[in-house]
Amino acid sequence: MKQFNFLTILLFSLMISSCNGQDKSKTNTIDQSISKIEVIDFHSTHRCMTCNAIEASTKYTLDTYFSNELKEGKITFQVINVDKVENEKIAKKFEASGTALFLNVINEGKETQFDLTEFAFMKGNEQEEFSKELKIKLENELKNL
Repeated sequence: MKQFNFLTILLFSLMISSCNGQDKSKTNTIDQSISKIEVIDFHSTHRCMTCNAIEASTKYTLDTYFSNELKEGKITFQVINVDKVENEKIAKKFEASGTALFLNVINEGKETQFDLTEFAFMKGNEQEEFSKELKIKLENELKNL
């Protein structure tokens, strides 16, 4: 009986230690040579006037001040509908469930996300102010690439 208890305890201990020894963390591996800024404008299917203005003001800023960076791929611009099934993964990554504006700065493969949603709603309908502030944010991040 003692031998049975010893074997049972030994087997149970081995099972627990083998399960706990596994690395359960997920890492996003990105090519270390990648350095760029992703400007991501999330929205839902039904959009309000401000939501549309955020997209228009962002696009205006990028086209006006960063056309070369867009052509070179240093800056990308994505407009993503969070209600579409195919966008579920990226919306979850940024925790976007409706309108949201993010800068995803990738520097040598390391991602840093800046949530500009509050700024976007505050200034979205004021294209000149919005553009001025977004331009400064992008210029500062481009210096760090």
